[in-house]
Parts: sequence; structure tokens; C-alpha cells
Amino acid sequence: MKEPRPDIDSSPTLGRRDLLKTWGPAALAGAAITALGAGLGGRPGRHQRRDSAAGQPPPDWRIDPSSPGRVAIAGGEGPRANLGRALAAMGGIDRFISRGDRVAVKPNCAWDRTAEQAANTDPELIGELVRLCLAAGAGSVVVLDNTCHDPARAFARSGIAEATRAAGGAVAHQNSTGTVKLDLGGVVLGEWEVLQPIVEADKLINVPVVKHHSLGRGTLGMKNWMGAIVGGRPGLHQRINQACAELGDAFRPTLTVIDATRVLTGGGPTGGSLDLVRPDDLVAVATDPVAADTWGATLLDFSPAELPYLAIAERLGLGTTDWQSVATKV
Repeated sequence: MKEPRPDIDSSPTLGRRDLLKTWGPAALAGAAITALGAGLGGRPGRHQRRDSAAGQPPPDWRIDPSSPGRVAIAGGEGPRANLGRALAAMGGIDRFISRGDRVAVKPNCAWDRTAEQAANTDPELIGELVRLCLAAGAGSVVVLDNTCHDPARAFARSGIAEATRAAGGAVAHQNSTGTVKLDLGGVVLGEWEVLQPIVEADKLINVPVVKHHSLGRGTLGMKNWMGAIVGGRPGLHQRINQACAELGDAFRPTLTVIDATRVLTGGGPTGGSLDLVRPDDLVAVATDPVAADTWGATLLDFSPAELPYLAIAERLGLGTTDWQSVATKV
């Protein structure tokens, strides 16, 4: 049983119809963000233990939970080389992937968008990660997401399906694989159906893209776990900051790889306009998911206080918002 979780989110509840509208008009999105921020400010919070009668909790995919978290950042040489340099600074892929491992890779592949539109993770980065895992001896690598747009179209147009298969990996999504019900714990989450290859994986790698989000302001690693679960996800956006932190607590990956090859500075999460895409050519590899997300937030010009889920995650013991204290630039 995990330690009790603090709940510092007491933001007001939005109706389902109003919630869905936040994905459209900017004014309504701004109002929702303001209300969330006001409700979160400095509240001490409640505690809730996992229900012993509920389902099984998720695995812990970390290789050494007792080790201090780290972040390595590389840039300027394209996604493949940047990934290789950042991994080398963390001890190399062999430190994290063992022979025969079943590896699940969770990109952001939610949208029927091209790589250049930066709404999804860069396909070249995913392909290289698959190749490196297999070269390290992984028995299999599956790249998967529960997409928002049609999954076949999202995986095809993003380039992720082609890059994955070319590197020797497999693709899975909500229409092609099963689910397993797990108790994710927390005040907001509880029991959810989780994509089966994630549950069965020996190692789990989270690969979000850095981008703007119309409700949560920024979407990074912890928000990316929304694509690991299947069910009524829109309801989680009513308390998005608490939900993101609890997802980060539920899914403890082997690695977080932050894709800032291109940064979507506005119009997220769906994107579309190339005018809102900034080519940063950066990749970060981390064992501290809070530090990783906090670094990614700086690329969107957000402080930790402007993304309240980071403070919740830090209180849950998931890592530090002082990313510079654990970072290495290579």
C-alpha cells in the first residue's frame, strides 16, 4: 500500500457541457484556469488511503526507486543524437533496459496531426528509442496510446506508426489491445481500465511532447498518462491539476523522455498552426518526472506555481521542482 496522498485541489466542479466547451473558446478556457488556480492556492489538503478491497495497483517500473532522480538535457543535433547524448549522461540505455524486457513506450499520439505541427511526439525520436531498446536486448517494444482522434489516422499521420515499425517495434491503441482494471488510488482517480501492454511491461518509458494546453496551460509528462487509461477521461479535466499529479503517482516509469524537438507554444492540445510551433531541438531524459516536467514548463515560460500539479506531485514525493539541482546539460 502506498503512503496516503495529499489532496490540495479544492477547485470548483465544472458541468460536463461547460467542460467540453473549454477545448474551444479561449475565454472560457481562461476562466476555468483562473478558477482552478484560485481553488488550489496554498490549501493544506486531505488524505485518502487506497481501498484494500479495490483492484490491484499498477506496477512500479523504476529500476531503483531509492536512487535520487536526475535529468540530462541535450540539444542542437536533432532528436536521434540528442537522445543518445542525454541517455549516455544517464549511464546509457543498458542501465535501464535488460535482455528480454517487454518495453512499453508511451508517446503523445493523440491527434491526427503531422510531426511538423508538434501536437504529437516526434516520430524520429520514437523510432530511435525503439531501436536503442531492441539493441540493448529488449524482447519486445510496443508504442501505444489511447488517442483522441481516430487511432489509425493519428498513428499514421503523426509518422509514429511508420517510425516504430521501421525500427522493429509494434504499435497498439485502444482499438487494437485489451485493458486491465487497476486501482490508481488517489482522491480523483480510483479504479480505471489501463492499456494492457503497459500493465504487462517490464519497463515503461514516457515520451511526452512539450506543448500548450487550453485548460491546463501546459501538457507534459504527467498529463501524458491520460493516454494510458480508457474510460470517461473528460471528467478528470474538472480537477486537472490533482488528476495529473495522481497519474504521475500511479504511473512510475523507468524513464521520462521529454521531447522538445518542436514546442507547441499555443493552440494546444490539438495544434494545427505552424506559426505556433517553435523549433527548440532539445531532448531531456529523466528519472525524476517532476524535474522533467518543471524543465519542460520553462520552455513554455511557466514557473512551477503556474502549473499547480507540479507542487502537488512534489508533495506526493515524486520528485523536485528545483530541476536545476538535479540536471546535467550535455
